[in-house]
Amino acid sequence: MSGSLRVVVVDDHRMFRTGVRAELDAARDGSAGGPGDITVVAEAEDVPTAVAATLEHRPDVVLLDVHLPGGGGATVLREVLAQAPEIRFLALSVSDAAEDVIGVIRAGARGYVTKSITGPELAEAIRRVAAGDAVFSPRLAGFVLDAFAGPGAPGPAPAVDPELDLLTSREREVLRLIARGYTYREIAKDLFISDRTVESHVSAVLRKLQLSNRHELSRWATDRRLI
Repeated sequence: MSGSLRVVVVDDHRMFRTGVRAELDAARDGSAGGPGDITVVAEAEDVPTAVAATLEHRPDVVLLDVHLPGGGGATVLREVLAQAPEIRFLALSVSDAAEDVIGVIRAGARGYVTKSITGPELAEAIRRVAAGDAVFSPRLAGFVLDAFAGPGAPGPAPAVDPELDLLTSREREVLRLIARGYTYREIAKDLFISDRTVESHVSAVLRKLQLSNRHELSRWATDRRLI
């Protein structure tokens, strides 16, 4: 592979996009094209801007968050790949839930890594996806193998859950973190939102699922293998 790999970064948090730029800049590999090995050519914060930026710049790889304003990562995949099927996507998300992983892979992503990944690891994942490989964080590969093992093969719980579908993508993220025992302050820090916003999301989740407290919420999430 010669020349610089061109990347579009899609995430609704500006600070995270800035951090990704810095990490990729620091992780440049002289053996893979020299300085400028990976270049971020555009950023986007929601579905419309992601589709527009990707179709305008036609990058080698799109780093795509799963949960976005305007429809989510799967919507970006469907809209872009219908017009530019050659573009490759690597999902980069805080979520490690099976339904999120399977949803974007079915929509056309070539890989899925979580935001705990290091800068050098992310740079290598981008190179591999650009070269045509499929890349997954280790514990996520099993979700994909189960989901695509064929008819009748054992797999995860169905991705469609009428109760879960009542929640927005952000409410699902908060649900999982609450169920894992995170405090409101820890969730706010992880998701770059305020404590008050976390509290509002939790209240909405409890109301929609007709639950009374976070203990019932944790049990509900555990029963559905969401944590």
